[in-house]
Amino acid sequence: MATVIGIVALILAAVALGTSAIIGGILQQNLDTKVRETTTLVLQSASIDPPSLIQSGNQAYDILQGLGPRRLPGYLLIVSARGSAADGAYVTDDGDVQQMSAHQVEQVVLSLAHTNSSTVAIDSLGAYRMRLGSLGSTVQVAGGLPLSEVNETIAQILTTVLLVTLGGLLLLAGAIAVVIRRGLQPLRAVAETATRVASLPMSEGDVSISARVPGDQVDDHTEIGRVGTALNTLLDHVGSSLQARQANEERMRSFVADASHELRTPLASIRGYSELSLRDRTLSDTSAQALERIHAQSLRMTALVEDLLLLARLDEGQELVFGTVDLSQLAVEATGDAQAAGRDHSWLVDVDEEPVIVAGDTARLHQVLANLLANARTHTPAGTEVTTSVTRHDGDAVIRVHDDGPGIDPSVSAELFERFARADRSRARNTGGTGLGLSIARAIVRAHHGTISVRSRPGDTTFEVRLPARPHDPDT
Repeated sequence: MATVIGIVALILAAVALGTSAIIGGILQQNLDTKVRETTTLVLQSASIDPPSLIQSGNQAYDILQGLGPRRLPGYLLIVSARGSAADGAYVTDDGDVQQMSAHQVEQVVLSLAHTNSSTVAIDSLGAYRMRLGSLGSTVQVAGGLPLSEVNETIAQILTTVLLVTLGGLLLLAGAIAVVIRRGLQPLRAVAETATRVASLPMSEGDVSISARVPGDQVDDHTEIGRVGTALNTLLDHVGSSLQARQANEERMRSFVADASHELRTPLASIRGYSELSLRDRTLSDTSAQALERIHAQSLRMTALVEDLLLLARLDEGQELVFGTVDLSQLAVEATGDAQAAGRDHSWLVDVDEEPVIVAGDTARLHQVLANLLANARTHTPAGTEVTTSVTRHDGDAVIRVHDDGPGIDPSVSAELFERFARADRSRARNTGGTGLGLSIARAIVRAHHGTISVRSRPGDTTFEVRLPARPHDPDT
């Protein structure tokens, strides 16, 4: 709209300036003609005798004074006779004749020294259009009329054009605003629909996209209307794809849960038979070693199946038994367990005197904290200091597990909480874990409506868990 109005304003301004220049030129030509004709009439009416002009001292004044009532207001006359100084006079607006000063006469004479017509700015009189003529060979006469009337006419024209231009631009701006607003209304509907869809969480879970561009804003005969149609079609496809993805995830989750559940029985049988067989004292060393490997791998397989089953049930919203959880006590107990398993590390606990209470599943939250401490113990060298802290911040309970170990490679930190994620080289795995610990921790934290994150650099790694905390005053 600004571009259109600017272009139209430039065009109108150019037209106004061009029109004013043409009209000004015409008015000046008419004024020149009027000056010439008036000077001729003045000289004829005065019956000038050149010899008498030479002898007279106030030639111009006498000529204008002799015209009587035929004097034209504003007319200016300069008479320069050979052998005498130039003399000038002019007619006032009241019809009186006024003698010009020597300086005023000199301004006119100098301006007409090399031309027959000129525009002269005369002190106290303003701008005059002057034209030079002669009377015989001994007398030069210059007549002129003021440019005030021409300037006033041009000023009136410019003022009129300016007012008309401003009015037209305002009318044009209003019309364009209405047209653009009505024309872009479908596009605004498209933008609002896209904004609503963009705010939906689509990374996981059951996602239903119900937002669509309204039918009255969709028109296959206009470009913007076709954009709305295309967006609705795209949203239909995306919604179908998300539903298909959710269905596949549910089938996969159900399959994992069922498979894990079904595998528990044969794994328990393998473990039981291997334990029973190991009690046979008649086994050879080779057979005993093979059975011990079978037993160890069955335990490893059982842990993996249990982890997968837990993840599947957490995804389905199961496995949590909510109650009152004292995170401060939980941190102390979990750190004590970790200290018993990692004597070569330094373990610290930082909690407030007032306990931090949340609503949650004690066993699962203990599992989260134990997993974080186990990772700190496993993936850092001996002598590393591990600090567990529990605080309140902005209505949340915050658990932090910090260590001063070598840190996590930034290239894998973004995928650290994914299933079967492997730690980087600086935290090489040496325990044969399944890679599901942090993904289980994230699932448990999310089930408690909290968040888990990590910040790491060499010598400073912190895992942070945020959970909704119970207020200090439960009555609130």
